[in-house]
Amino acid sequence: MIGVGKMKQYSNVLDKPLSKGKQEVSLSAFAFLFSELVQYNQTQVDNIAELERRLEDAGYAVGSRVLELLCNREKGNRRETRLLGILSFVHSTVWKVLFGKVADSLEKGTEHEDEYMISEKELLVNRFISIPKDMGTFNCGAFVAGIVKGVLDNAGFPAVVTAHFVPIEGQQRPRTTILIKFADEVSISTSLYMIYLYLEKLNLSPGLPTSIHAAQVLKREARLSQ
Repeated sequence: MIGVGKMKQYSNVLDKPLSKGKQEVSLSAFAFLFSELVQYNQTQVDNIAELERRLEDAGYAVGSRVLELLCNREKGNRRETRLLGILSFVHSTVWKVLFGKVADSLEKGTEHEDEYMISEKELLVNRFISIPKDMGTFNCGAFVAGIVKGVLDNAGFPAVVTAHFVPIEGQQRPRTTILIKFADEVSISTSLYMIYLYLEKLNLSPGLPTSIHAAQVLKREARLSQ
């Protein structure tokens, strides 16, 4: 006789295993709730900049929780320590969990070394929002910018993250670009780490104490900065 299994009972919700099953939220339900979020915050502010800041704050809370969830589910509670690694994590894993797809593009800025851009041809939060003319360049992408900032800050890569509309020739609606500008300490940390990797490949002669000492200092600084 085949026995009927019993579902294991957990005394604490934190003890329950994280489900890896496909979970989706109704698009119409999300559109309605997000619209309510925008309208509520609109009544609490006097200008567009403040409204975008409040949306960014709401997104930040989501981002910090998404990072914690995905680190437990996907990485065994390990977090990225490399700049390109965390960018790829946001562009692919985070985007796929939130929007069901990888972001359209991830690019490095051409004017500044510490800037990166994640672009989306039709960002979900802007898809169903009709912006009145008197609100000018108001961008609901500020909510997603907040999510990205929440992930990066809590992963140890502090950055200023903003959302921008970029016109596309031949298309009525502009694409949304999430601009990421990392803090100076992130750039320094990355540079030290690259030097550390380079020195690891060198076979420094024991007859060069100055070089060896410099290598040891750089390696120590690189580890402390990561």
